[in-house]
Amino acid sequence: MRKKQAKKRPLLPDPRFNDQLVTRFVNNMMWDGKKSVAFKVFYDAIDIVEEKKQDDEKTALELWKDALSNVMPHVEVRSRRVGGATFQIPMQIRPDRKIATAMKWLITYSRKRNEKSMAAKLAAEILAAAKEEGAAVKKRMDTHKMAEANKAFSHFRF
Repeated sequence: MRKKQAKKRPLLPDPRFNDQLVTRFVNNMMWDGKKSVAFKVFYDAIDIVEEKKQDDEKTALELWKDALSNVMPHVEVRSRRVGGATFQIPMQIRPDRKIATAMKWLITYSRKRNEKSMAAKLAAEILAAAKEEGAAVKKRMDTHKMAEANKAFSHFRF
């Protein structure tokens, strides 16, 4: 390796829940460096989840964490060239990449929904993902299916 690995920057926990995962999510959601706007969107979404949720034993933040873990993929396919042919090889995902991918999918599919505001979109996607439905969970299922279908090529792992 020519360059050394980049250092992991410590994240400050968010002001309301005192949770670093929330800050990481908000950083992913943020556009044009507008962090306060992103925080407002996230907190509004959490408030909407708090109103709309069915089960009373879980907080909105716990529901969001459930949603995140329901969206997390465990395997993914990576392209690898072997003798002129490109194979899709199923591979385990590193824990930090799992979280990053889950966040990305949750945000992407929230943006594609057609509720009024981003907070409403995010809240709806969180509630759907917590119940193991919605577009982000479907994406995880598709990823797992693809890995399962290409299991025959797993001996090409590097």
